[in-house]
Amino acid sequence: MRTSTGSRPGFVVGLTAEARVAERFGYPVVVGGGTPEGAADAAYQLVEEGVNALVSFGFAGGLDPALRPGSVIIPSAILSEGHLYAAEPTLADRFGGLTGHRLVAGTLAATDVSTKRQLHAETRAHAIDLESGSVARVALAHGLPFVVVRAISDAADRDLPPAALLAVDRWGRIDLRRVLASLLRQPRQLPGLLGLALDAARARRALVGLTALRLSGRQHQPA
Repeated sequence: MRTSTGSRPGFVVGLTAEARVAERFGYPVVVGGGTPEGAADAAYQLVEEGVNALVSFGFAGGLDPALRPGSVIIPSAILSEGHLYAAEPTLADRFGGLTGHRLVAGTLAATDVSTKRQLHAETRAHAIDLESGSVARVALAHGLPFVVVRAISDAADRDLPPAALLAVDRWGRIDLRRVLASLLRQPRQLPGLLGLALDAARARRALVGLTALRLSGRQHQPA
């Protein structure tokens, strides 16, 4: 595997909102639309553009009840399709270092508390996303280091309202028409949707704060 020292990483994100934060680092960013397939396509695109490390960046769902919205994790290991992928510690140091968590890369979102509880018990994972497994596999296939930087946007004790699962289009943008149509069909999901939006805002602020801190540190490093 190539060393991450002096690397030019590329960032895979699911949402345009995540991309706007990742772009502050000044490296290539590609939006995958929040699916495993989209993340793989984004990672391959970045490799073709000449990056020599991959970063899976953005939001994640909490499985460990101790992780509250806005908690940032940099997992040591990614569990995907029965395989365990180790993140690269030197690359992780550029974002504050590995936090010792385990993340499971799902193929479907964990939408309710009971599913999250079961996944936590079965995998011993602290969080879940849909993209990091694809990023890890592309990195491994090309001999590249990778790391995952994720902020918890929905805690282990939160059910996802149906509108949230329809909100994102394949370009990673929030489709308000879908959200409003779902709300018209099921108005009772509004409180849950508003709560989720507040939690996602906490996650975004955490990523912005991490980005500002790391960029500030980088600016003060010796040349």
